[in-house]
Amino acid sequence: MAARLKETYQKKVIPALTKEFGYQNLMAVPKLEKISLNIGLGEATQNGKLMDGAVNELSQIAGQKPVITKARKSIAAFKLREGNPIGCMVTLRGDRMYEFFDRLVNVSLPRVRDFRGVSAKSFDGRGNYTLGIHDQLIFPEIDYNKVDKAKGMNICITTSAKTDAEGLALLKQLGMPFRAQ
Repeated sequence: MAARLKETYQKKVIPALTKEFGYQNLMAVPKLEKISLNIGLGEATQNGKLMDGAVNELSQIAGQKPVITKARKSIAAFKLREGNPIGCMVTLRGDRMYEFFDRLVNVSLPRVRDFRGVSAKSFDGRGNYTLGIHDQLIFPEIDYNKVDKAKGMNICITTSAKTDAEGLALLKQLGMPFRAQ
């Protein structure tokens, strides 16, 4: 079964973006390429058990096993040695990516307290969007009783759009709730 959002993209988003930007070719229409989820844990240098919890939670949220990221160089002020585990990340593509984006937009983001929409200013100039989340408990997969510490995460949505305007139009069409400026 194909992801619900993928069908929406093919049936509604492609014609709408073609009409708005006047694309000549179907392949020129921007699309989602990948979504990267990243949890950075600076405190993992003192407490090794935090990393296990982060890996567990990220695998529940993403539906696939994350990779543990290690420090590239030693920084004495942060008590950090080269090679120490300091975070974990996972990259989603294909149906899993559409599935996650659907859950993020329709289930998780509305659960944020005092949510009025996400900022439209978080684009990088090339049509990619980055979103920071302060608390992993907005995802329904996470069991509140098993969480030892609230961890934030970065969600980076990579698109094939050439400009921020195209990326914004794509994400709006896919249902991303942007804040009214």
